[in-house]
Amino acid sequence: MSSRVVAGTDEMEALGRELGAQLRAGDLVVLTGPLGAGKTTLTRGIGEALGVRGPITSPTFVLARTHPALGGGPDLVHVDAYRLGNALELDDLDIDYDTSVVVAEWGHGLIESESSSGSWLEVVIARPEGAGDDFDPSDAPEEPRTVTITGFGPRWKDAFDE
Repeated sequence: MSSRVVAGTDEMEALGRELGAQLRAGDLVVLTGPLGAGKTTLTRGIGEALGVRGPITSPTFVLARTHPALGGGPDLVHVDAYRLGNALELDDLDIDYDTSVVVAEWGHGLIESESSSGSWLEVVIARPEGAGDDFDPSDAPEEPRTVTITGFGPRWKDAFDE
């Protein structure tokens, strides 16, 4: 497990590029964090490192968006599992896990079993609490986030040990 404080949007994208440089076809990344934490911003950096067609925006209303590789690398499949009720609904999306890098927002406890290699990364993004129920992330100033990356399975064994 590795944790770091990320100061703002630019640093979150840079972390995504750093993470994306380590990813390959068949990798699964599960993103967890509250609304406005930076999950899509991190994914934007991952997509940049993978060299996929953009722009990368939240797939909230389409559930999954495939960004084709512009070069010889894997496609990026960006999933928003928030509205999915169970793994059967996830199967209906017909995601190609073996030849793509899959990044799933709100996928914790739902998508990990889809990893054919038995390996995945879990990225938890925490932002300061106390904004209240009427919090609108688009109005918030940039605040530091704590990002914790944990690797599971043989692919990521010891990769993010501090």
